[in-house]
Parts: sequence; structure tokens; C-alpha cells
Amino acid sequence: MRGYVLRTLNSRQRVVMTFTFFSMFFGAGNLIFPPFVGAQAGAATIPAAIGFIVSAVGLPILGVLAVTFADGFDKLAGRVSPKFALFLGIAIILTIGPCFAIPRTATTSFEMMVVPLVPDGSKWIAQLLYSLLFFTLAFLFAQHPEKLSKVLGRFMGPLLLVLIAVLFVACLVHGIATATAPSGNYQTNQMARGFLDGYQTMDLLAALYFGIVISANVRALNVTEESQVQRETAIAGLGTGVLLILIYGALSYVGAVSGSITAINANSDTGATVLTNLTSTIFGTAGTIFLGIVFVIACLNVCTGLICTCATYFHTKFPTVAGHTVSYRAWQLAFTIFSFVVSNAGLSLIIKVSVPVLSALYPISIVLVLLAITHTVFAARFPRVYFWMVLLVGIVALIGCIASLVTVFGGSLPWLESLLNALPLQHQQLGWLTPAAIGAVIGVIDSLRIAHKDKP
Repeated sequence: MRGYVLRTLNSRQRVVMTFTFFSMFFGAGNLIFPPFVGAQAGAATIPAAIGFIVSAVGLPILGVLAVTFADGFDKLAGRVSPKFALFLGIAIILTIGPCFAIPRTATTSFEMMVVPLVPDGSKWIAQLLYSLLFFTLAFLFAQHPEKLSKVLGRFMGPLLLVLIAVLFVACLVHGIATATAPSGNYQTNQMARGFLDGYQTMDLLAALYFGIVISANVRALNVTEESQVQRETAIAGLGTGVLLILIYGALSYVGAVSGSITAINANSDTGATVLTNLTSTIFGTAGTIFLGIVFVIACLNVCTGLICTCATYFHTKFPTVAGHTVSYRAWQLAFTIFSFVVSNAGLSLIIKVSVPVLSALYPISIVLVLLAITHTVFAARFPRVYFWMVLLVGIVALIGCIASLVTVFGGSLPWLESLLNALPLQHQQLGWLTPAAIGAVIGVIDSLRIAHKDKP
């Protein structure tokens, strides 16, 4: 019928959107951390994997739903204040973008795919050439974010799933000889440790903005009603959650198998080591190439999605700079070039600096998401809880970030560390829970005070 506008997506289109969302989430960190959890947890892999899945899947999907039904991150964070929304938005975008996550996609895939095949003396030139090719491809893929599903959803996402399935089936055939005893950070409290390690994926931060790109893809399929766009975005988020749960469970099992084959050193090895040990044992030399292909695909998927998200955000917020118009492609090019430069600084430095920043941003983001999820029954009745909870959690998170960064660069602030350690659960990196609870109480009291004051 002439003039007909598609109101909903059909089943096939929803599957494509889900694969697109999944491909944007699933990168190097998502591939290496679950096996590392399984290798360390050994016989306690199940509770450790559950903890990891809660923070690496549950929180990001809640983030997608919270932002979607709050009608965007700006409106959600704006419940604290508009200036805070802009500040936190920029901090998150730079963290999941050119400062940490985007460069990490190139450096991690390089170390897995290229380093085993080149001599040490040629590593720097190999990294330079590899990162140049890697970011050139990502730049080309990211030029049209509304068409991203044609690349990620229809081809690269399903291909990545097939590669992971092959690895999992190989582990099922091999089996676990004897489950190892929990080691490293997983000797005790495996579920809590898995929860904290889920932060490393950065997916909660990414979830707060990936909806921008997914919404653009939904609108490109002629879904025009905003409520339906939100619904389709939420469906894609839930579908992605199911995929991630299945894959994290499979990769945790892969890690447990690898740990039973070759013991790891929790202090010096990584999830990449776990996977390398496994594939070299099962597949031989071909295993190294196979693992490298998996990493390159996963990293290129996420890099493309992150460039789209970052460029879209900055083009929306800063269409002009110093009186000059800055296009979407200009922002995209700027982020691509900056990420290329940072990636050549090395993976080790990127990870060391990113950990304290993530430890500061995650508690603030968790508080916002939880308040958004309970908005109707709680936060809407006591709106000042947004300000007070975020303020107190933010202060503790910022102090912790400063102390950690000083340690990373070889310094020490004993008085500041002692102050933080006075908080309950701080040794489990959950010291922000107490300020959050205090902020909730103050927020309720402050909301009641304002409401009483405004009564005629």
C-alpha cells in the first residue's frame, strides 16, 4: 500500500539487529577474560562464571534498558544535572573510545595474530604497519553507522560465533583431565571476584551509548515511531544478553580445560595465554593462526562500533569547534588517527592506566542504572537521590582513581589509601556501596524536605 511505513521489525531483521549489537559488544576483552576466569577458578568455575556474567552481561543489558526507556543517556544523567550529564558523557566516550578501548582492540589483536609470527627486532615496524591497516579498515566500515548491520550483523558477527563454537566443541571432545584447585585471585570468594573482573570488559560503559548506533539502524529500516524504536533496541539488547551468557559460559569452560592441560601463573599470564596454550595443544601451529583470526575479527567488530559511537556523540554535542563546522567524518577521522597513535604506545601501558579509570566510572554508572531501573517505584518519588548518591559515590571513586593512578606511575599516597581502606568492603573494591547507601538516605530526606517546603 502506498505510503505504508514499517512499524515493527520482522524476525529476520531482529536477528540481524541482535548480531549487530553483539558484534559491537564482543571484543578482545570479552574473549580473553572468561577463559582466564575459568583457568584460575578451576573446580570453582561455575560460581566464578556466574559472578562474571552478572557484571559483564547483566549490568550492560540493564544499562541498555535503563538508557532506552529513559529516552537517552543525557536525560538519565541529566536527572543529576545537565552539566554532570555532559561531563560524564565525555568521560565515558573517551574511555570506551580513543583513550583506552579503541587502541586496545588494535594492540590486543596484533599481539595475538602477528607477534607469534615475527622476530622481536621487527615487532615495532610490524605493529606500526598492522595498526595502520587495522584502523584503515575500521575507518572505512564506520563511515556509515546506519548501515553497520550490513557488515557486522550479517557477516562478521555470525562468523565470530562459528569460530568460538569450533573452539568450544574441540574442548568438549578433549574434556577436562582433572579440574584444578582455584588459584590466584580466585582462591576464595570466586563469585565476587568474577563480578569484579567483569568490569574489565567495559561493556556497561559502552552500553550507555551503543543504543545510539542501534537506534540509527532500526530507523534505517523504516521504524519511525520513537516508542517502537526504543522497543526494538531493547529487544536487540536482550537478545545480545542471551548470546553473551551462552558464550561466556562456553569460554569459561574452555578456560577450565586449558588450565587442566597447562598450569598458568595468575600474576604474569593472561586470558590470551590461556587460549594460546589450549589452541597450540589441540591444533598445533594452526591453532595460533586460528586464534589470531578470532581476535582480529572480534577486535575489528568492536573498533568499528566504538568509532561510530564516539563520532556520533561528539558530532551531536560539538557540531562546531572554535567557530568551524566539524562533520561526522571529521570526528571519525580524528578519533581514528588518535587511536592509531595511542595503540602504538603498547598494550601494557593502556591496560595499566585504564584500570583505575574504570574503577572510578563503573560505580557511578552502576548507581545511575540502578536508579533508572527503580525510577518508577523509588527514584521518581525521591528525585534528590540521584544527586546525593552520585555525588558521594563519585567522590569516593575519584579519590580511589587518584590513588591508583599514583601507584601505577610508581608513587604512593599512604594517607589516602588508609582513608579509603576505612570504608567497609573496600578490600573487595566495593567500598562505594556505603557512600551509595548514605546518599540514598540523604536523598530521601532532602526530597521530603523540598516537597514539604513547596506545599502551599
